[in-house]
Amino acid sequence: MTQQSVEALQEWSGREELAEAMIPLIGRLYRNNNVVTSIYGRKLINQSAINILKAHRVVRRIDGVELSLEQTMPMLQAIEALNTGAVAIDLGRLNKKFTESGSSDLDAFLVEELGEKVNQAGATDAEPTDVVLYGFGRIGRLLARILIERGGYGLRLRAIVVRKGSDDDIVKRASLLRRDSVHGPFDGSITVDEENNTILANGTLIQVIYSNDPSTVDYTAFGINNAIVVDNTGRWRDEEGLSQHLTAKGVSRVLLTAPGKGNLKNIVHGINHGDITADDKIVTAASCTTNAITPVLKALNDRFGVVHGHVETVHSFTNDQNLIDNFHKGERRGRSAALNMVITETGAAKAVAKALPELEGKLTGNAIRVPTPDVSMAILNLNLETATDKEELNNYLRETSLGAELHKQIDYIDSPEVVSTDFVGSRRAGIVDGLATIATGKNAVVYVWYDNEFGYSCQVVRVIETMAGTHPLAVPAIATVATAAV
Repeated sequence: MTQQSVEALQEWSGREELAEAMIPLIGRLYRNNNVVTSIYGRKLINQSAINILKAHRVVRRIDGVELSLEQTMPMLQAIEALNTGAVAIDLGRLNKKFTESGSSDLDAFLVEELGEKVNQAGATDAEPTDVVLYGFGRIGRLLARILIERGGYGLRLRAIVVRKGSDDDIVKRASLLRRDSVHGPFDGSITVDEENNTILANGTLIQVIYSNDPSTVDYTAFGINNAIVVDNTGRWRDEEGLSQHLTAKGVSRVLLTAPGKGNLKNIVHGINHGDITADDKIVTAASCTTNAITPVLKALNDRFGVVHGHVETVHSFTNDQNLIDNFHKGERRGRSAALNMVITETGAAKAVAKALPELEGKLTGNAIRVPTPDVSMAILNLNLETATDKEELNNYLRETSLGAELHKQIDYIDSPEVVSTDFVGSRRAGIVDGLATIATGKNAVVYVWYDNEFGYSCQVVRVIETMAGTHPLAVPAIATVATAAV
């Protein structure tokens, strides 16, 4: 082995050792202080040393240089020493701000950034809000994973409600939570108590309730009160149907994981979540496609103005399609989903206007279902008010994804090798593929990837947080989209 090889291995081992030392510190901050740490949106909680190193390395694509563990470790130690209370801290953004400040006093900088959260470790915020999942399909199980991952802070998963499918129903439900063909194994431990109909997942005790009628469930019998019921069945989509949940004991509000009908508010977090009021007993989280495209469209409309556009969705097949040719009430959807590209309709383009009224009547849309199980793409073909080029448009969207209000919704990538499976598990609503962008004058075509299951589920949880009023303080503070455009 050459000297250079030896030095490279030693350097890697040293970095790996430092990342390993970070793991218990990150864990203590989360468990004892409710401090959620991330690097440019990539969470560090429950991550391996390798994943922590990867999160640091990704920063080279953002700031031009890899984030050093020698920079983040002192920050974590100082944050713990300050007895910081519940807060979401992005170490990548925080380090960049500290570097740009020119300060050499890290403690003084952190005290200013953390403000009232200093010496608030263990301070009791509002009691966690009880959450009930009505239905336990693809979205329901991913919502459960995300809520369990949070360990009960702010939102506490208390129950799932399903129709009993077999004598060993609860065992099968737990098995589907434990193993997922697309999203991989559950990260943790799951125990089933068949006698008491409970699933214990990483310390979260989940009551399994069997019912065919949402109005007859007595949640208070299980100690559940003022719960937010998340209906992910899609069975009811109007106020009348969803109101059945509100007649059940222990329920205060309802969220639908699909586009609602009538006058129900369709919420895309990051866009119009501020429209939710205490009087809104039923709201909807719109569709996965609407969540993916609306933030990008808002960003583009704010900067360049959208005159009109067409949205073409290349969407993974869904459970309502047939595996083999058979009768289906929808046009073309009866043909085999596993063998065909299927042209179908989408209401996503029109639904954008419900969250973003300034685009009313400006968009058309269509969809093609393709033989993949997850991750879709939306192609935005837009006519703009202000002329631009590929570089300017991409730079703007890249900056928006990093430091603007929509950073939780929009991600950006410019790798020449990425394909759909690379975005499985993305927590953003949509990911702009910069290399695919076409922009000439006032015409632009923007490609947006999205994990139509997990990315959407993350958006749903953000809406639940808004309804419950449990959003943690974000540090450093995020600039507005307009500021990011400068």
